[in-house]
Amino acid sequence: MTEVISIKFRGRGKTYYFDPAGVTARTGDTLVVETSKGMELGECVKGNHMVGDGDCVQPLRPVVRRATPDDLRIAELNRKREKEALGICRELIEKHKLEMKLVDVECSFEGNKILFFFTADGRVDFRELVKDLAGVFRTRIELRQIGVR
Repeated sequence: MTEVISIKFRGRGKTYYFDPAGVTARTGDTLVVETSKGMELGECVKGNHMVGDGDCVQPLRPVVRRATPDDLRIAELNRKREKEALGICRELIEKHKLEMKLVDVECSFEGNKILFFFTADGRVDFRELVKDLAGVFRTRIELRQIGVR
């Protein structure tokens, strides 16, 4: 058996297991965790509990700490930046006359990457769009095409 904390990101999608690493969490707590994409803020959906060794992929990434007021402030600034990025990207899509629909924007917790999700019927050459976005936001830009759901 392995002790884990169950966490969701942005209140949706899949639940992930993390190594508590000495942190005790309850449902609803906001935690800073180490992910493959860097540090991220997640919500605890099930506090410290045990799961079978076969139910989780080892090694688990650790919970770094409970979110501090500074962490929550950074997350709020990132949400504002996402809204700004959504508007700017939509304007640039029109400017470049691209056949794509912007669906969502996510800023990494550390602020080193902005991820744009879009739908399109076919392939889209968005290289110029990426250059423009990188010039505006001065950070790494990623565009990801998603299927219509």
